[in-house]
Amino acid sequence: MSKIKTAFFCSNCGYESAKWLGKCPSCNNWNTFIEEVIQKNNQPELNWQNYGSKQTTNNKAIALDEVNPNEQERIITANNELNRVLGGGIVPGSIVLVAGEPGIGKSTLFLQIGLSLQNLTVLYISGEESEQQIKMRANRIQLKHPSFYLLTETTTQSIFNEIKKLQPQLVIVDSVQTLQSNLIDAGAGSISQIRECTAEFQRFAKETNTPVFLIGHITKDGTIAGPKILEHIVDAVLQFEGDRHYTYRILRTLKNRFGSTSELGIYEMTGDGMKEVSNPSEILLTQREHTLSGSAIAATVEGIRPLLIEVQALVTQSVYGTPQRTVSGFDLRRLQLLLAVLEKRGGFLFGTKDVFINIAGGLKVEDPSIDLALIAALLSSYEDIPLPAHICFAGEVGLNGEIRAVNRIEQRIAEAEKLGFEKIFVSRYNQKAIQPKKYSIEIVALSEVQELYQQLF
Repeated sequence: MSKIKTAFFCSNCGYESAKWLGKCPSCNNWNTFIEEVIQKNNQPELNWQNYGSKQTTNNKAIALDEVNPNEQERIITANNELNRVLGGGIVPGSIVLVAGEPGIGKSTLFLQIGLSLQNLTVLYISGEESEQQIKMRANRIQLKHPSFYLLTETTTQSIFNEIKKLQPQLVIVDSVQTLQSNLIDAGAGSISQIRECTAEFQRFAKETNTPVFLIGHITKDGTIAGPKILEHIVDAVLQFEGDRHYTYRILRTLKNRFGSTSELGIYEMTGDGMKEVSNPSEILLTQREHTLSGSAIAATVEGIRPLLIEVQALVTQSVYGTPQRTVSGFDLRRLQLLLAVLEKRGGFLFGTKDVFINIAGGLKVEDPSIDLALIAALLSSYEDIPLPAHICFAGEVGLNGEIRAVNRIEQRIAEAEKLGFEKIFVSRYNQKAIQPKKYSIEIVALSEVQELYQQLF
């Protein structure tokens, strides 16, 4: 009898080992290794092409100079937010992984995108829902597509047999964790099954020049479920995030071989599906209460899109011995750094205060240009004096208390001017890149944190 090849995989991170280990050397978790069958020796190797036949392709080497340098024409969808996040549209032959929490709206968004591509033959493969459930969602979205096909199947052999008959121009798989390949004798959702099924779809996408969207799950700590190689195989990784208790959703790029990785798409969940938010700055600023202290507006940039967001700070006297530091949407270590700068360079006693920071709208911001607005909100709450309603901030703060220059300053100023702001505080080192005569907004250049306090209070 032929031997069966097995290996041990970490169920948390996908680390592979020839023997069982108590502690994973990759993620340091205990008792996470599971034995899985990789392949039986007496089973022939198959791929998507020769399911049902014995045909194989013989790819030949080609000189680099013979490759056509012309860029492939992208598929432009009716969804401008998705086009921006993917770098200008769907690239033919690309394979894109979309991950997010359950109930966040992944299936709704991509069913809506598939139905909107009227000039393409679209195949929607569902391993989680029945055809009747998908039809109910399509009726709610109120879109019709004559060449939109459904397939409720989880076995890759049956899926590729159907693909060979239909020859779709776009494939959406919901979800990759439900797929099961005949090459692997393991349950659906296991490390080896996810890796093999994704590799089969990658070969299909590259050899037929058909774009594939894979919808994936995430673990309880927010990372994409499955082995890390899953993210390496695909061309782009999109994270669909947001609070289910709010209506806004954010589509963020984590990896993109065809565009920038700092792009952001914003949607609003409605009864008719996902609606694009073309000007998120107006929405993020509509619920401001101008008479309260601890609120400041930051001019940030996500990818190529300027955003004005509200930064909220609350500084109170600490009741317990150790003061609290609580943040939402911001880096806690960055907050501790800025508080140390205010204590050392400004003489403010935050060591006995509880500090709470919130980025309004559920956004998570990593742009360092938000530092100046955060310090303004902290000082406003510390002094309990509200800031003027029509001012905003764009600047990074260094350890010496200096206000450093930020990139794309003209885009930030233009966005603030468009939304009716009258004054913007920037770094003095950004003055070379600014032409004040172009703007009607007043531009105040600062070099140190102490100057900010003098200007505001």
